[in-house]
Amino acid sequence: MQIIAMLTMLIDHIGYIFFPGELAWRIVGRIAFPIYCYALVQGHIHTSSRPRYLRRLLWIALLTQIPYNLALDPGGWNVVFTLLLSALVLFVLDKLPNPWYGIPVVIPAIVLMDQLPLDYNAYGLLLVLIFRYVRSYWLILAHFLLNSIYLFYYSWVVQMLSIVPTLLIAGAPGFWRLLEQKRLPRWIWWSFYPLHLAVLALVKILLFQEWVTIDWRSLFTI
Repeated sequence: MQIIAMLTMLIDHIGYIFFPGELAWRIVGRIAFPIYCYALVQGHIHTSSRPRYLRRLLWIALLTQIPYNLALDPGGWNVVFTLLLSALVLFVLDKLPNPWYGIPVVIPAIVLMDQLPLDYNAYGLLLVLIFRYVRSYWLILAHFLLNSIYLFYYSWVVQMLSIVPTLLIAGAPGFWRLLEQKRLPRWIWWSFYPLHLAVLALVKILLFQEWVTIDWRSLFTI
């Protein structure tokens, strides 16, 4: 599972940077984000210390930000910030006696995340909530409906293919558990995102012989 997530993300980012006109790279890349959302939920459930888990996400997000701006988006926040905010929402919801009591928490979080220049915006939070609270084949339906909403409102056509990992998680749980057993050392899993973006940013600068100007003002504009 971890290897699939990392490889498909790498393919997605290579295509975005170096082959922007070739859609096949982005299609393969749609597999990565749902796996990371699923992994976030599993980490939230099984971690021995949720505060420590949140701090780790924060450090990765901070370390990744400049490579992300140089490689992918000069004016955006990297996706680990999206996952971090989603994990914070999960942390709050778990403190409540019933997840439905968390609606006053979730709705403002959705609005905030759609205002911030986050990668995937509130879509990331909604997908994390689906993986946290929906079970069995309802998981497929919920993910499909989420993608359909974003297809209708934002024309996220390629994003419809992100349902592929969810089909395996809900439809072939035995096979998915087999994939989950193939685990990498923790330091590889946590460091891959910032390191691969740093390498891609360096290659991009050397190849195109131009520096990207980071739009610092847009990073803090809501």
